[in-house]
Amino acid sequence: MDLLLLTQNSTPIFKYIVWLLGLIMNAIFELLNFVGIPNIGLSIILFTIVIYLLLMPLTIKQQKFSKLSARMNPEITAIQQKYKGKQDNESVVAMNAETKQVYAKYGVSPSGSCLQLLIQMPILFALYRVIYSMPAYVTRIGEAFGVLADKIMSVSGGVDYIKETTAAASFTKNFALADNTRNAIIDTLNKTSSADMAVISEKFGLAELTYEGNIILSNGAEKGLIDTYNNFLGLNIANSPMDTIKTAFAAGNYLLLAGAIAIPVLSALTQWINYKLMPQASQDNGSDKKKQQNDTAEAMQQSMKTMNTLMPIMSAWFCLTLPAGMGLYWVIGAVVRSIQQVVINKHIDNMDIDAQIAKNIEKYNEKLKKQGIDPEKLKSAARTNTKNISSKAAYRNNSVKRTELTKEEQAEEIKKSTEYYNSNAKAGSLAAKANMVKQYNEKNNK
Repeated sequence: MDLLLLTQNSTPIFKYIVWLLGLIMNAIFELLNFVGIPNIGLSIILFTIVIYLLLMPLTIKQQKFSKLSARMNPEITAIQQKYKGKQDNESVVAMNAETKQVYAKYGVSPSGSCLQLLIQMPILFALYRVIYSMPAYVTRIGEAFGVLADKIMSVSGGVDYIKETTAAASFTKNFALADNTRNAIIDTLNKTSSADMAVISEKFGLAELTYEGNIILSNGAEKGLIDTYNNFLGLNIANSPMDTIKTAFAAGNYLLLAGAIAIPVLSALTQWINYKLMPQASQDNGSDKKKQQNDTAEAMQQSMKTMNTLMPIMSAWFCLTLPAGMGLYWVIGAVVRSIQQVVINKHIDNMDIDAQIAKNIEKYNEKLKKQGIDPEKLKSAARTNTKNISSKAAYRNNSVKRTELTKEEQAEEIKKSTEYYNSNAKAGSLAAKANMVKQYNEKNNK
């Protein structure tokens, strides 16, 4: 797997998703450049909104499945309780048959929302990759950094300086991973803080370089393209909030300090709001069976609650140490998801669940008919098969019970078997047994 920033991802299948999202990001940035506001922060916001809107149909399907599951799960649990502790083949087949009938009734697949998650996860990972590697996918940014890289490579010892300097020490791994030195330098410069970039710029005279007639790095008299691209509400999103906090505190710029702190705080807050907006499992304290179900649901909910308490904290920490652009993406992504969740919750709450179930059943039956299967005959056969299997299992269980008698029950059986012969002896005694043998011999000798 290719881990670099500038050289595009080469992981099979995944690279095509990243490439496609890269085209979308590049188009957004070019559009903003066309209207005169080429800004990476604004591009990240629009890019995140576009991707989440494209994923919204999958999110709605996932939420619908969750709603159907809430109605379906008690029936599944009842079947599992019915066959609890029965590991014989007949019981397993019967349980599977009844479970399959329930899924067919609601018109859903046992895999449920897994398909939606499998589709969404690589897209979201690819989205992260594009934002983290802007020069690799946004042509204008990559070419601007490329001019700087060419200048550094033209100076004797320039490459070694970038490899060894403290300003780029954390990025020297790029030289081992890049497909060429130029890309490695661009990767390094893209993740170098403003203070360190100023040192590199002064050493190599980068402040004089231009791209499309505009200077690339600020020289004091004029603002450069890179700073214009990275400036978002006064924050340089190429810098981590931690670095910005240190710089702002040293300079006494408390407005910039507040902006840097806002990124991780908003990230944690929006993640927490996301959790609160997620549908919560309802509880019913009616029967013992429902109480067991509620205990399981409560345990799962407690685990989710713990995870969703830790996630905002982890999110805040990552946003504090990573470039502010990543933090901006997480905040906007969480805000978009929250808005989506409010809309989806309202849509699903107004949804006629019974009508949805009927619609799903109709689709399932149509699918069976296309396969040449009569749904009614299938249901009838399944019911008959389940009944027969259950009867056999019950018969077998009763037979097993009859063979496992206690000592008292065995004595009672002996007593009953000898009562016919013991007219002059106590029932079940040794004398009664002797009389039984005697009468048997007399009968056969006649």
